[in-house]
Amino acid sequence: MNLLLLAAEGATSVPLAVSDGANWFLEHAWIVPLLPALSFLVILFFGKRMPRKGAEVGIAAVGLAFLFSVVAGIAWIDHRDNFTLPEESGEHALVIDGSSESVDQIVLAAEETPAEGDHAEEGAAGEAHGEAESPTIAVHSSTTWFHNGDVAFDAGILVDGLSVVLLFVVTLVSLLVHIYSTDYVAGDRRYTHFFAFLSLFTASMLFFVLSDNILQMIVGWELVGVCSWVLIGHWWEEKPNSDAAMKAFLTNRVGDVGLLVGVIILFWAAGHGSFDILTINSNIISGGVSHTALVVAAMSLTTAVMSKSGQFVLHTWLPDAMAGPTPVSALIHAATMVVAGIYMVARLYPVFFEGMQIGGSSINLLATIGAITLVFGGLLAFVQNDIKKVLAYSTISQLGYMAMALGVGAWTAAVFHLFTHAFFKACLFLGAGSASHAVHSFDMKTDMGGLRKWMPHTYRTFVVASLALAGVFPLAGFWSKDEILAGTGGWGLFGGTGGNGAYTFHLVMGTVGAALTGAYMTRVIYLTFFGEFRGHGTPHESGRRIIVPLYILAAFALFAGLFNLPAGFITGNHSSWQERFGHYVEPVAGYFPPISHATPSYSLAIASSLVALAGIGYAYWYYFVKVDRLARATGESLTELPDGFVSKSSVARAGHTLLVEKYYLDHLYTDVIAGTTKGAIARGANWVNQNVIDGTVDLAGRTSVKAGQLTYDKIDQAVVDGTVNGSGRISDALGGIFRRVQTGKVQQYAALLFAGAAILGGILVVVLSL
Repeated sequence: MNLLLLAAEGATSVPLAVSDGANWFLEHAWIVPLLPALSFLVILFFGKRMPRKGAEVGIAAVGLAFLFSVVAGIAWIDHRDNFTLPEESGEHALVIDGSSESVDQIVLAAEETPAEGDHAEEGAAGEAHGEAESPTIAVHSSTTWFHNGDVAFDAGILVDGLSVVLLFVVTLVSLLVHIYSTDYVAGDRRYTHFFAFLSLFTASMLFFVLSDNILQMIVGWELVGVCSWVLIGHWWEEKPNSDAAMKAFLTNRVGDVGLLVGVIILFWAAGHGSFDILTINSNIISGGVSHTALVVAAMSLTTAVMSKSGQFVLHTWLPDAMAGPTPVSALIHAATMVVAGIYMVARLYPVFFEGMQIGGSSINLLATIGAITLVFGGLLAFVQNDIKKVLAYSTISQLGYMAMALGVGAWTAAVFHLFTHAFFKACLFLGAGSASHAVHSFDMKTDMGGLRKWMPHTYRTFVVASLALAGVFPLAGFWSKDEILAGTGGWGLFGGTGGNGAYTFHLVMGTVGAALTGAYMTRVIYLTFFGEFRGHGTPHESGRRIIVPLYILAAFALFAGLFNLPAGFITGNHSSWQERFGHYVEPVAGYFPPISHATPSYSLAIASSLVALAGIGYAYWYYFVKVDRLARATGESLTELPDGFVSKSSVARAGHTLLVEKYYLDHLYTDVIAGTTKGAIARGANWVNQNVIDGTVDLAGRTSVKAGQLTYDKIDQAVVDGTVNGSGRISDALGGIFRRVQTGKVQQYAALLFAGAAILGGILVVVLSL
């Protein structure tokens, strides 16, 4: 492959040495979504004839996609570490292979040396994230699909650190979900159909992740939505399941309006007639886009994020989506549907960073929505008895963390939390599925309890994932969640420095969310695995196809946080392990804004850990001490204190009712908005239709009939027909008169001729005499 490096400033070109093997995997990353897409077709048309009903094809395809993603990740690491710019190159450069019609390019840029007073205070963290000597490279391959006038519609892939890490997460979680499902949905009446759409779901998300233009992103965005609709309603014969699928579908259509508006604005204002992501982001960074346009575009796209990623107040579809099979819930919450909104913000980050003026601010729409979501979603988890719905509200809360992180400028922290969250949340959902598989129910209060005795493997992995979710040191969630809190820059980070603003409110909300997470997950562990078994029959541990994926995900929940250790945490020969995630994933190029990075604050880490442990400790004291002690004393299987705080305080009862009713949002949407639309508004519209519109039409019709009758009687009959009939009668009368002249007698004719000649002669005489 003949590659040339073209400096952005100057038309000179110099040879460039790049590892062809590494680039081959990056340039051919389109193979990753292609494999599960092909498996969807094979399973759909031929699956029922196969020995394992098509499941083997889906597992093989996603397994190969995962292996390809791993190799592509290794290639990216090599590419990132070994690629250097020649000394004479400018800030931006472009690598082009012009050997064919398609354009294969590698967009890269060396980060500018921070100006004094700008990033100089970042210290070790700034050095770790912004090595001027090591450019970040994005592999971009595209081809023109068709033209419409002057607009070219391209199809291609954009591979950089962000897309590589998503490829790994999606394929790994999907592979484990596929394996898990062979046991969980064994014997299902639509077993082949399930695996076909599981493969398409995976392919759609991978297609979305690799998209190099916003039009292509819309296609992937909608494909993910359609697949979730199909899989949530997998057991559509039961009305709650089909209702949940429709609720998810329609709620996301609300956000799609914002998505389309944002895309249209970006096409004209930022893309200047192009859908290309690199072009749009670069134009924004260079200051060539109106701030008003960016504000409107950012707000519109935020609406799309609210629906797709379950942000307050469009989150209501996500808990109901638990009606689908548990493997689908795991895939939706860990690696596909709800992650799409967060990924979209991360990919189009200049739109939000510049549009919402994240740098140097203390509040903005995206960060505030995320902060509210993480607390309000966490509170709702406390009143759920369905274990999957607890985890659903937990996902809403954690997505709030990611949205808040992006809103405060902590881009790397947001993506890192997406990375770690995928593993422990998938582990929790699959663990919940394992428990329900044993007791045939998801109700923790009525059908679970004491399961650790019968299901030790499920119990261990669930506890590990719960501690990671709660952010307990040194599990994965601790590192990513603490980095988010540090990125807020609030209250001086208890001694830390840096960040993109002073988001104190968001720091407080994030800290409160940590306490809530620890508390409600402690409640789940007690109700599910401790106390006396409250179900029927004898529970049993799940098989290896369920347990092995749980242990793999639990291992990642334990160790995934080590991929981005904070600067200064390790000294000596092993210091190169610090902040590796940010080094490989965060773009340092002309299509990414110059964000600041907060230095680690050990005091903040200790404070947030103590808050999380306080939440765990309080819930432990309530359930493992007070409730358990009373249960032992009374010999009853208790899940709550009968005379608890809620029963004693009217304020607490009101708050509890508010949570049970889910802030009355479902009531607002279903009864007020939809009910009013179907009821009073529909009846009013029908009255207007019957009395106003139809009345007007009927009146016009009656008036036309009367006008026609008047025209017929007075004009047609009296005037037109009268004139015609009168001319006929006159003609008839004249004919009668002239008929008397024609008698047939020659003498009479001669007399008339003589008389006429005489008259004519007299006239001539008179005329000539004048």
